Amino acid sequence: MAASAFAPFRSRAFTVLWVATVIGNTGGWVRDTASAWLMTELAPTPVMVALVQAAATLPIFLLSLPAGALSDILDRRRLMIGIQVGLCCTSLTLAVLSGLGIIGSGALLLLTLCAGIGNALAGPVWQSVVPELVPRTELKPAVALNSLGINISRAIGPAVAALIIIMAGVPAAYLLDVVSYVVIVCALLWWKPANNRAAIPEQFGGAMRAGLRHALGSKPLRRVLLRAALFFVPASCCWALLPLVARTQLQGGAADYGIMLAAVGVGAIGGALLMPMLRQRLSPEAVALLASLLLGAMTAALAVAGSVPVACVLLALVGAAWITQLSTLNAIAQGVLPNWVRGRGLAIYLTVFYGSMTGGSLLWGRLAGGTSIATTLLVAGTACAVLAVLARLMPLPAGEDDLTPSHHWPAPALAEGLAATGGPVMVTVEYRVPVAQQPGFAQAAAELGISRRRDGAFAWGLMYDATDPEQVVEWFLLSSWEEHLRQHERVSVTDKAVQAQVQAFHTGGKPVVRHLLTLAPAAP
Repeated sequence: MAASAFAPFRSRAFTVLWVATVIGNTGGWVRDTASAWLMTELAPTPVMVALVQAAATLPIFLLSLPAGALSDILDRRRLMIGIQVGLCCTSLTLAVLSGLGIIGSGALLLLTLCAGIGNALAGPVWQSVVPELVPRTELKPAVALNSLGINISRAIGPAVAALIIIMAGVPAAYLLDVVSYVVIVCALLWWKPANNRAAIPEQFGGAMRAGLRHALGSKPLRRVLLRAALFFVPASCCWALLPLVARTQLQGGAADYGIMLAAVGVGAIGGALLMPMLRQRLSPEAVALLASLLLGAMTAALAVAGSVPVACVLLALVGAAWITQLSTLNAIAQGVLPNWVRGRGLAIYLTVFYGSMTGGSLLWGRLAGGTSIATTLLVAGTACAVLAVLARLMPLPAGEDDLTPSHHWPAPALAEGLAATGGPVMVTVEYRVPVAQQPGFAQAAAELGISRRRDGAFAWGLMYDATDPEQVVEWFLLSSWEEHLRQHERVSVTDKAVQAQVQAFHTGGKPVVRHLLTLAPAAP
């Protein structure tokens, strides 16, 4: 039975961090809105105003994977505290410089870039923490509540910024952001997470390679990434062209554009509240299809909208469809990732997300420049619906595998006095399999090979003895002895079941496991 929508709030840690995150995200929107407004005073050109947005979002695309690696190899709580302190200092600097009237457009862009870097580093860490706060059965509603919090912040942040700027000026808006980071730091200092760090720590470069190797070896994660790209590329059209829809198609002003953005936020909040009901009645695949079809239809309908009120109704539905799809994909991505690589896996997901949004925006902007806004919206809406139907040929994974460590591998032995250094390391497993059963064995072992690669091996294969065909040897290579020890920690309960299926073909006693170390040549 699915957990209720608000079940995660039974966890005090989740509730405290959720509230703190909403406050922090609201402060971030206040800061970004204030910066955009300040740039219209310092350098009121479209290029400079657009650069403020670019400086805030570009680091997220460029730094997501390194940020994910850091979140997996460092203490997440300490890393988050450090990031929030850095963001606090950035906003405090903006407040002081703007208050003294000595900030220039270059300094504003540089500090906005610093804030973007902080947000890029924080994103994978925040998402990685969610499974530590709630039971696995409550992960999907927890992800949905996170999305709800983000959209609450998005809906009220710009409005709060406008009110503060009117009443007290831009520096006061930056100071409010400073206060929001103080709230987050206090919440993080209060939180006492369980120690889930790996017993054998990874180095940064190796952690990056391991994250990419896991993503390439994980069929469920690859499926989520592909489905995300198929949705976000056509869905990006609405976001990319919305300012032009407001200004050119509807002949509106800045206030109209703000109202239209607010409509998206309100719709997203409504969609997040409806998600639990949808999850109880529909499968994730059906929810994803419904969200894609709705967003495609509303994008196409926006092409013929003749007034701001009509556009707001359509955009509210766009927001509902957007958050429904985003929450569904995010929850499944969380579900197919084990804890040891969660930050890196989510970082790759974020990279695909922002890459699809950026590439899609360029695509639709170019098409609109060569045709018209209305034509582009119609094409994008149709593409979104068509791709949603075709995507059903590549179903979303269930995300229900038990990825907790099984710890069923015995510790590898070393000869007395031997220190395993360098690499690579070869591990062999010797089976006895009747020749008639070897095709079935090879098919089952192929799935085992995928898990070996996913958990650390960079090469894997099967061989049989030419003089004794029933003697089959599985081998895999790892970069070092330490990486093999980490592999012992990573093997999951689901992997254990796959291994049992393979060993069912083996006759005789237990398969013989050998660990072979690289023999370096003697120095000349």
